[in-house]
Amino acid sequence: MAPTVIPVGDNATPIWGMSARERVRRIARTAGLTVADAPGDGPALLVDLAFAFDPLWLRHLAAHPGRAVSIGGRLALAHVSRDAAAVAEGMRAGSPLPAGLDIVAIEDGQGLYNEALRKRETPFLIPLDPAHVPAIERASYEGAYKGVTDLLTKYLWRELAFHLTRIAARLGLSPNSVTYVGAALCVAAFFLFLDGQFWLGTAAGFGFMVLDTVDGKLARCTLTSSKLGNALDHGTDLIHPPFWWWAWMEGCARVGLPLDPLWQTELLAVIVGGYVAQRLIEGWYLARYRIDMHTWRPFDSWFRLITARRNPNMVLLVAALVVGRPDIGIVAVAAWTLLSLAVHFVRMVQAEAAHRRSPLVSWLA
Repeated sequence: MAPTVIPVGDNATPIWGMSARERVRRIARTAGLTVADAPGDGPALLVDLAFAFDPLWLRHLAAHPGRAVSIGGRLALAHVSRDAAAVAEGMRAGSPLPAGLDIVAIEDGQGLYNEALRKRETPFLIPLDPAHVPAIERASYEGAYKGVTDLLTKYLWRELAFHLTRIAARLGLSPNSVTYVGAALCVAAFFLFLDGQFWLGTAAGFGFMVLDTVDGKLARCTLTSSKLGNALDHGTDLIHPPFWWWAWMEGCARVGLPLDPLWQTELLAVIVGGYVAQRLIEGWYLARYRIDMHTWRPFDSWFRLITARRNPNMVLLVAALVVGRPDIGIVAVAAWTLLSLAVHFVRMVQAEAAHRRSPLVSWLA
């Protein structure tokens, strides 16, 4: 039986534009749990509003009856099956830790695997007061960041996206509104590439790529993810890259560097075919092995940094622009797509061989 989430106490300090109670309500809703003002007869997941916590803790505790999390010797979160009212009262009063619970002290740094974000982490638990809000928002942002992603997202604009996410939250912007702006920049980049205005197109494209990070982080930090938002975000990500690469090829002719028509067709077939094939391999891993293909072994996570996806491909194209040869850039993208596809195919063969011996397990789990 799923526990009912019970906020204990009160706290007026806002986080990401939300009250503590509203944040707990949204975390519970995302986890598929109900919220009540007071314990009833069934199991309860007690949450002390004096603290802010990573949503991963709520999902973890919901699956582990009798487990609790403490900080500084004080109970902060607890999944209890009986005496919930008494435990809640002790939590409110800051009483000593009760007996009979499997207590995890936050100071022990216990790591949990976040399958959705492909990383193993120590979820945060921090006292919620005005002085700690910057640290809480930083921790929740970092907690919402994928552990396995491309090198630009992971290193180049991580800090910029954090500040843009904070600004968006302060302004009350929805993740979908950020997605719409990003989509407009994505379309603008397409037409600019098509017209041979590569530097302007690259600027629009990088703007879209940054906002593609911001909308997801805003949704996770403010707990406002939606099916529509996910469809818009992932749909745009999935569809636009082949159109960008075709527009880039067409744009080369506008700047006096036309590609032979047959050569262009072959390059486009390699890039698009390789892109689709890599996506199919990703789907095969999920269907066959129940893990993300980039999380099987450390090498797979490292290769995700540079594999032939949109962001690494843009690095190749910008490097070619710097030397004034956008045509060479698109050839480099085709070559890197073939090489990346070969690497993923070999890894898939190795994964199948390993799976026949025992189920595949992520190295991050």
